[in-house]
Amino acid sequence: MPNNQFKRGELYSVINGMASIAVARRLQKNFRQAGLDITIEQWSILYHLWKEDCLSQQELCNRTFRDKPSITRLVDNLEKQGLVNRHPSPTDRRINLVCLTPAAQSLQELTLQLANATMEEALTGINKEEVEIVKKVLQQVYDNLK
Repeated sequence: MPNNQFKRGELYSVINGMASIAVARRLQKNFRQAGLDITIEQWSILYHLWKEDCLSQQELCNRTFRDKPSITRLVDNLEKQGLVNRHPSPTDRRINLVCLTPAAQSLQELTLQLANATMEEALTGINKEEVEIVKKVLQQVYDNLK
């Protein structure tokens, strides 16, 4: 069978989606058990801001692969929770920068520990070489389709 054919039930995007959803659900459960009132989607915004604070909403769209209305809703909710603030860009009045508050900074270590523990659990029984192969394959799929 050529490698671009699949048997019924082996659609790779479905398998990948199932794994992704399972990890997200477990991480959300771990956040709740730790008393954190943030969603996985909100955490993804915080994660990118921890890597580089004060990004534009458009840059958050680009980095999280979400559309503008989704980012606006997520940032609105994070702002209501006191985790981010919007500030006008000093170079372009049309752009608002999304910046972390001290409350968000205090969540970084715990949430990253929970994310790492969740991934360790998810990757139990999978060796490093297998993980690298999957990463390489999925990156190639992404590159082929972007």
